[in-house]
Amino acid sequence: MKRNSLKLLGLAFLGLAIAACSNPKKMAKMASLVTTECEPQVLEAVAGKINATYTVTFPEKYFAKKAILEITPVLVYDGGEIKGEVLTLQGESILDNNRVVSYEQGATISTPVVFDYTEGVEKATLELRATVYNKARTKKAEVPEAFKIADGTNTTYMLVNTMGTPSFEADKYQKIIPETKEAQILYLINSYDVRRNQLKTDEIKAFEQYLKDVKADERRTLKSNDIIAYASPDGGEKLNTKLSDNRGKSAEKAFNRTINKEAKVDAPVNVKSIGQDWEGFQELVSGSNIEDKELILRVLSMYSDPAVREKEIKNMSSVYEVLADEILPELRRARFIANVEYKNYTDEELLQLINNDIDVLNEEALLYTATLVESNDVKTTLYEKAASKFNSNRAYNNMAAVKLSEGKTADAKAALNKMSEKTASYYNNMAVVAMQEKDFEAAAEMLQKSDVAEAKLNQAALDILNGKYQAAVEALNGSNTVNEALANILVKNEAKAQSILTGDCPCQAYMRAIIAARKGDAATANKELETAKKSEQLAKRAATDIEFAKL
Repeated sequence: MKRNSLKLLGLAFLGLAIAACSNPKKMAKMASLVTTECEPQVLEAVAGKINATYTVTFPEKYFAKKAILEITPVLVYDGGEIKGEVLTLQGESILDNNRVVSYEQGATISTPVVFDYTEGVEKATLELRATVYNKARTKKAEVPEAFKIADGTNTTYMLVNTMGTPSFEADKYQKIIPETKEAQILYLINSYDVRRNQLKTDEIKAFEQYLKDVKADERRTLKSNDIIAYASPDGGEKLNTKLSDNRGKSAEKAFNRTINKEAKVDAPVNVKSIGQDWEGFQELVSGSNIEDKELILRVLSMYSDPAVREKEIKNMSSVYEVLADEILPELRRARFIANVEYKNYTDEELLQLINNDIDVLNEEALLYTATLVESNDVKTTLYEKAASKFNSNRAYNNMAAVKLSEGKTADAKAALNKMSEKTASYYNNMAVVAMQEKDFEAAAEMLQKSDVAEAKLNQAALDILNGKYQAAVEALNGSNTVNEALANILVKNEAKAQSILTGDCPCQAYMRAIIAARKGDAATANKELETAKKSEQLAKRAATDIEFAKL
C-alpha cells in the first residue's frame, strides 16, 4: 500500500512538552510525525457503494493527552464532494466515549469508510481533513491543507448489459405428422373364421376408403398396415394363445383378399398375436356401467396370473353373465391399423403462404414460420395473426420477446399482459421488462419464478450489479456474451475475457482497451478506444475512466 505523509498538524516543535499540552494550535504545528495509508489505492464502486479502509499512524509521545482530533474522509470530484463518517479520537485525559490514543505509545488506527456512488466520482480523490480541539472544545485549529490518500473511482462493473435476454416459446410444428386409421372385425367364441358380414361393415368400408384417399394424396404416404389379433380372457391361456394366432392368420388372408385388393396399396403388412386381451378387458370394464365393476378391477390389480384372474371373476357368477354378454364378445377380434405419414408444408411453402394464403396456416405453422424470417416486422405480423386467431399465449410471449429485443418495453409489456397463462417464459420476459425499466428489484422477483435458460443469464446480469462477480462468472460460463467477458474482467481473469471479445462493436472494443491498459499496452488500448469512441456514450466515459489513467 502507498504510504503518504499526512501533514495533519503543521510543522512540529521539537519539544515534546508542547505536544503534551491541549492547545489546538500548538498540536496543529506537529505534522510530519503522522502517516496514512489507504486500501485500495484506487477506489472501486461495487453494487453502488464505494468502500475503502484508511489507516492513520500516530508515533510515540505525539497525541496530546487533553486533545481531541476529528478526521473527516472526503471524496472530492468535479462538481461536488461527499463526506464520510467522522472519526473522533481523544487523548488519555479526555473522558468522552471515543477511541483513545496513548501519548506514550501512539497508535495505528484503521477505519472503514463507505460512500454512495454518484455520477462524477469516476474522476475523484479521497482526502482526509482534520480539526484539533482542546478538552472543552472551546478552541480549535483546522488543518489548512488536506492530503490525497486514494484515487477513484473504478466503475467497470457498470458496463454490464441490463437490456436482458428475452425468451421465446417453442412451436410444435411437425414436418412429418404420423396418422393412424383403424378398423376391426369380430369373431365368434372359440372361432377364427372370418365371417363375410364382418368385412362389409361401415367401419371396414371407411377404412378401405381411407386407404384409397391416402394413395391419391401427394402429402400422405402409407408406411405399413398392422394386423393385431386377440382372444377374450376366458377359456384358458393356452387355448386362447393358439386361437389368437389363428385369428391373426385368418385376418391377414381376409385383409389381402378384400381390403388390400380393393384399395390397391403397396405397403408391408405386419401381423401380431396378443393372446388373452386383459388390457382390453380392463378398458371396457372401466368404461362400462356394470354394477360390480370396481370389484372386477380390484381383482385385476390384485392378481397377475391369468388363470387366477379368470377363476376369481367366474366366481362372481351374477357378474360373469354380464361380462359374457357385453364385454367378452368385443375382445374376440382382429384390428386393422394403417400407419400413415403426412408431409406438412415445407419451409419454402410456408414462406409463400404467409404472403399469398396466410389463413390456411394453423397456430403451430404461424409460430414456426416466424422463426424462418429475419424481419422483426414480419415476425410481429405472424405472432399477431396467431394471437388474434388462436388466442395463442405463445404468440403473445414471442411478440413481447421481439419487442424487448428492440427495446420497445411498453409494447412488450402490453403483449405479456394479454397472456392468460403465466409460463416460465412470461416471468423471464417480465423480468426483462423490469430490467429495461431499471427496476432491478422487481426483475429479481420475477426471475425467481422462471427456470428457462435465459433467466439464468438475466440473473447473472443482476449478480454483476450486486457485486456477485464469481456467481456471474459461473452462471455465464459458455454463454459467450459481453456480460460473460465483463464478469471475467471483474474477477481479473482477463485472458478468458479476451477470448470472448472477438466482435467489432464499440462495447467489446472498450473492454479490450481495459484489458490492454491493465497490461500496460498503451498502443493497443488507444487503438481499441478509437473503435469504442464511435459510441458517444463510451467516448464520454473513457474521458474519466480510471482504467485509462495511465495512458
